Amino acid sequence: MKRQKDSGFTLVELLVVIAIIGILVAMLLPAVQAAREAARRMQCGNNMKQIALATHNYHDSYNVFPTGAYSCCWGTWQIAIQPYEENGNLYDQYFHIRKYDENGDSSYRYGGSRNRPVTTQRISAHTCPSDQPNAPISGITSHNYAANFGNTGYSQQRSLNGVLFAGAPFLFTPYRASGAKHGKFATVTDGTSNTLLFGEVLQGIGRDLRGFTWWGDASSFTVYLRPNTSQPDRIYTSYYCQNNPRRGLPCAVATSTNPTMFAARSRHPGGVQTALVDGSVSFVAETIELAIWRAKGTAQGGEAIQ
Repeated sequence: MKRQKDSGFTLVELLVVIAIIGILVAMLLPAVQAAREAARRMQCGNNMKQIALATHNYHDSYNVFPTGAYSCCWGTWQIAIQPYEENGNLYDQYFHIRKYDENGDSSYRYGGSRNRPVTTQRISAHTCPSDQPNAPISGITSHNYAANFGNTGYSQQRSLNGVLFAGAPFLFTPYRASGAKHGKFATVTDGTSNTLLFGEVLQGIGRDLRGFTWWGDASSFTVYLRPNTSQPDRIYTSYYCQNNPRRGLPCAVATSTNPTMFAARSRHPGGVQTALVDGSVSFVAETIELAIWRAKGTAQGGEAIQ
């Protein structure tokens, strides 16, 4: 009697099939990850577009841009545009700007009892899906989009290591200033299609204050440093400055020659998303020449951008 041949797979055949499947999966995963990142980058750009349009609507109402920040702690551009992002309830709850100097009452600060119901909220449209949201710091949330404060430091020094401040769409208002400082379309003489309005920043890790945009300092970025630079951001104290270059978050304590400032940073490979004053959104490569990057950050520099 003739024995029937076994129709099963041999061990060698199974190992070959498993190896082929492994190779195919290894080839497919980078493509899947790239597709997901492309979708996240598109969502990030859409977020920034909505923020830019909200700022335009604010300007239509008041003929100025919001003030960038009222000192450290009394409100930033982020709360000012909330009515134009369909978050009027947050704006109405916030005891902002007009009350920031009432008898030095700390309850009016961003972390004060009056405003914590707002600043403990995370605004999804201000959060880049490519970054990992930081756990709230003392209950207060962080975000990923910052206003352009120009080409020197956060406090917009007239001169910084030979770099002359040449205007910005968003202006810093010192504590107890006689009046709020505002930029406007008319003061962007370099052209609205040549000047940055917003840029991405990364959220810090743990108690790191980067991305802490309810706080005046972190509501800004400047173009003194190149995007995604290996040079450190600067914060006034090491306690809130967690140096983490492997995560793209180098940080050091501010000094007189390197004052408080934050670079544009992102988790997108190769660069950062930005919004221009005209409302358009563009991706800027981290290899951009520093002179061109600084020119894009000034509102009245008169530079020729090629």
